[in-house]
Amino acid sequence: MIYGFTLRNHRLEQLNLEADSTTLNQAIWIDLLKPDDEEREQVESMYRQNLPEPEDVEEIEASARFFEDADGLHLHSYFLHRQDKRISNSTVAFTLKDQRLFTLHDHELPAIRMFRLRARREQGLAKDALSLMITLFETKVEELADILEEVQTALNAVSTQVLESNDASLEDSIDELARQEDINGKVRLCLMDTQRALTYLLRRARLGSAQADEVREILRDIESLLPHNSFLFEKVNFLMDAAQGFISIEQNKIIKIFSIAAVVFLPPTMIASIYGMNFQIMPELGWEWGYPLAIGLMILSGIAPYWYFKYRGWL
Repeated sequence: MIYGFTLRNHRLEQLNLEADSTTLNQAIWIDLLKPDDEEREQVESMYRQNLPEPEDVEEIEASARFFEDADGLHLHSYFLHRQDKRISNSTVAFTLKDQRLFTLHDHELPAIRMFRLRARREQGLAKDALSLMITLFETKVEELADILEEVQTALNAVSTQVLESNDASLEDSIDELARQEDINGKVRLCLMDTQRALTYLLRRARLGSAQADEVREILRDIESLLPHNSFLFEKVNFLMDAAQGFISIEQNKIIKIFSIAAVVFLPPTMIASIYGMNFQIMPELGWEWGYPLAIGLMILSGIAPYWYFKYRGWL
């Protein structure tokens, strides 16, 4: 899918490519969402612009993610997207050349969708292709901040369940903690990758003073979010340890009950085993009160350990 956008009256306006594909030549921003071979060829032939291959987009080396060549300035950066109620990382390839921005990605991304809505409504949000890219990164960081708030809210709910509720399922709490830890880790990866991308942009993109200040402001926002991200990791680990500790305590209580039951029933079992022997000479077999005596000994030997445990405060 190809989306083309141009600036009219200081607002972003989407071009109708279905009516006339030649209007793509007016675009200041070409956004390619999981393009097929025909769409890639159309963009490459129209702009004489080589688009990155999918395997190149996913490279993690800094030299493969941030570089400049004859095809322009290239940045590959992680964005978050939701799929089947799970959050995943997806790489967006940015190419800036001849005052035109190309973006290539395989998923519909909330940050890009949010940016389109903002740029259509707010006048002067984007003035050229470079400011478009900077504002896209700014929108991305705002989205990451919102997700961190969601993670904190979820952790507060889990904290109440683990530390205050007696009826909570600790196993469910551990599952939720694992999910939030995974989300928080992906947010951290995006933040650090964005920090690297903007630092490279600051060095190599020949920014104007206002644009450089805007990039530095975004970098300061990232620096303020990273400690909060680390705090959430620590909170996840604390709650995970607490939940596992409570589960261990409950398991120990169960094992304690079985251990005490074994000790309580051991002496009666021993007495019953003795009088269950089939030896020929056992004087007690001829006693009139032998059977009640054996029963009494078994009851007494069972009650005595229980009373002793109670006296020592072990129960």
